[in-house]
Amino acid sequence: MAKPTPAVAIPKEIQHSHIALQTKPSAQISYTCVPGSGDIPRRTLIVFLNGLGLAKSFWIPIMASVLQERKTAGCPPMLAYDRYGQGSTTDSDPSDEGENSGHGHDVTDVVTDLRQLVTQIAYEKSAEKEGHVDNLELVFVCNSIGCAIARVYAKTYPRTVSGLLFLDSIMANSDFTSIWPDPDITDFDASSLAEGVTPELCRETRGIYGKIFHPSVPNQENLSRKNLAQLLPHSDAPEIIGPREGTPLVTVVGHDPEYFAEDSLLKLRTPKVMSMHYTNPYWHRYNEGLTKITASPLAKGPVIAKGCGHFIQKDDPGFVAAEICEMLSRLE
Repeated sequence: MAKPTPAVAIPKEIQHSHIALQTKPSAQISYTCVPGSGDIPRRTLIVFLNGLGLAKSFWIPIMASVLQERKTAGCPPMLAYDRYGQGSTTDSDPSDEGENSGHGHDVTDVVTDLRQLVTQIAYEKSAEKEGHVDNLELVFVCNSIGCAIARVYAKTYPRTVSGLLFLDSIMANSDFTSIWPDPDITDFDASSLAEGVTPELCRETRGIYGKIFHPSVPNQENLSRKNLAQLLPHSDAPEIIGPREGTPLVTVVGHDPEYFAEDSLLKLRTPKVMSMHYTNPYWHRYNEGLTKITASPLAKGPVIAKGCGHFIQKDDPGFVAAEICEMLSRLE
């Protein structure tokens, strides 16, 4: 069972607003930010990246906890936002105009928008107008497809990302059907199946997940995942180049296997044997690969978030806040 979220007072430092990107002036993006506090020796910005399933509002208790925990040491500024067509951002991506397929833009487009957003928030909203966005050290805290966005950003803009906290990353190179054996291939061997698993169960599970999670399935953001496996074909590459020695720190967190199996049974009617024998080990191997995108001493994990499903920021915000604070301490 997920841990109950403790009541967290939302401090006045947490501000909500909207902004139009200079590159897309016809649409507004909803964002939440914290200016930062104390004497921070380096220009660091913590950026929270949503998955497809939850909006930025689920990061706010975490932001409040980090702000409280770092009251003495000082807290870097923090930013969370809802992408076009998500959560409090009701405007669609202007570049999708006339596109009704559900695949109007991709992760590279999201990264370009994120770069512009960081540029505007970091400098237009601060007293210091000079400098370049690359002088910032970004710490990404991300869930699901947000982890893929963070990796593509770090690949596209090397030496800008000093920390990555992956919370149950999307398996970017998976079609979400090949996780399970395909009983319809010519050389299928039924004797290789785990105990309690039948060819029909494999066929049924592949079908259910394919209809919901296959990269060809559209979403409300019009964010296409069709080319995600081409953008990030490996979990252990490319290696991320940090802004300085000792970076980037990478912490990889995975869901609780037992909780995930129970949750999948409840929500998708996926028998636990399918999750425990196939999905969970497959996902864990992917997470192991993610720890290799930085030097070994800079990697942590895979850590299992006990009592958490896929949306770790919702199931245990205190755990996420503690991981952020640990990473910030290691970066100082």
